[in-house]
Amino acid sequence: MESLNDFAFKQRKYMPVFPKAIGKPTVYIEGYPYEDNEPMAGTGYHGEQIALFFEQLSRYFAVNAHIHIGIDNFIYYREGDITKFVSPDVYVVFGVAKFPQRRSFYTWSEGAVPAVVFEFLSDSTAARDRSEKVQLYLMDIGVQEYFIHQPEMKKPPEFRGWRRSASGGIVEIVPAADGGLFSETLNLSFQWVEQRQSHVRLLRPYLPDGTPITTSMEEHHLRMEEHHLRVAAETLAAEEAARREAAEMLAAGEAERREAAEMLARGEAARREAAEMLARGEAERRRALELELERLRAALATRQDESA
Repeated sequence: MESLNDFAFKQRKYMPVFPKAIGKPTVYIEGYPYEDNEPMAGTGYHGEQIALFFEQLSRYFAVNAHIHIGIDNFIYYREGDITKFVSPDVYVVFGVAKFPQRRSFYTWSEGAVPAVVFEFLSDSTAARDRSEKVQLYLMDIGVQEYFIHQPEMKKPPEFRGWRRSASGGIVEIVPAADGGLFSETLNLSFQWVEQRQSHVRLLRPYLPDGTPITTSMEEHHLRMEEHHLRVAAETLAAEEAARREAAEMLAAGEAERREAAEMLARGEAARREAAEMLARGEAERRRALELELERLRAALATRQDESA
């Protein structure tokens, strides 16, 4: 997993570009129900999948104030008709303000429809998710892309997607070699991974270059790893500086020892030279005394001969 700074650069690079919607954020319109007394997730598998997926998309698109991420609330798509609504597990709307949170989403008031919708298959909804909702989302409401996924590992894998074609029809998105699907609208790819511990076949978003979009827990671990790496690098740098300082002190001490040894050697050489000069002088004095003694002896002998 790469650094957070690298990810932030890629996030700006790959973020979709879109116009702002012409409507305004609408929290609630009187007369349109916003509850159905049904649980948000049918099973624990769906709960984990929906919660993590919503968190990942919300955190990734948090840098843009005009991308709204919805989760399991009503989308009313025909003004005046309270029967024309859907409640997708997760959806993304471009061009509308992220906040405030809405009780329901009203397409005519906001001036926008969801760009992409995700449904996670359950026993009660799977048949409609695979069939009539494809037409409903893409053609009746005007969603650009629609994806379905089976999060329960005990059931066969199923991950499919459709988009509206340039001609106005519906085409199924062709999977990549690894089974992943690419969303041209979100500029993200999606692929599932198996969570063995929880038995959830978890659908995850990735940047176009394959970089995973992290969960908050994964980002926390990444921040902790980066912190530990920084501390380790700083410790290593401090140790290296201490080693360099010790080496410099040792080198300085060695230089001082060499200088002292050279001074001692020069002093010893001077003493030897002085001793040699003293010895030569002593030898010369002895030689001079010996010569003087011989001269005196010769002179004495001469006087004795003359006396005789």
